[in-house]
Amino acid sequence: MQRKILGLDPGFAILGFGAIICQENQNNLQSESVKLLDFGIISTPAKTPLETRLCTLYDDLHTLVEEFQPDLVAIEKFFFYRMSNTILVAQARGIILLVLGQHGLPIVEFAPSQIKLALAGYGKAEKHEVQEAVARELDLDYIPRPDDAADALAIALTASFQY
Repeated sequence: MQRKILGLDPGFAILGFGAIICQENQNNLQSESVKLLDFGIISTPAKTPLETRLCTLYDDLHTLVEEFQPDLVAIEKFFFYRMSNTILVAQARGIILLVLGQHGLPIVEFAPSQIKLALAGYGKAEKHEVQEAVARELDLDYIPRPDDAADALAIALTASFQY
């Protein structure tokens, strides 16, 4: 059985995405294999009006969902950064949830500590440790860049381990 998982690292200026495909062995004697489909970012230029930036997120997310047709979407749980960013990230997150809801996709959310625990073995792992684990799990000889895309892949991998 195959499952496509889309991981999203919510952001207003930069939204990271990572798509993976999980293949389970038919007789379930082996663990599932995970392969990279794609990763990247959706970015919205700083000097662009708020409503235009939100429309970019909306349109580009629809395109991603239509392209990858995921069976599951994993998102990092919202936590507070600096107060100036909190409202913007919350607005971007609202767009994400709207798009996923329009497509009827199941969503799972993970706190940063859950992602770190799943990939690096402990909840207070450093960013580079998680990124190295992403490269190892996906059998890559490089760490995916930018960081937002690597984070999205970490989120997708966490979902693959638990669902």
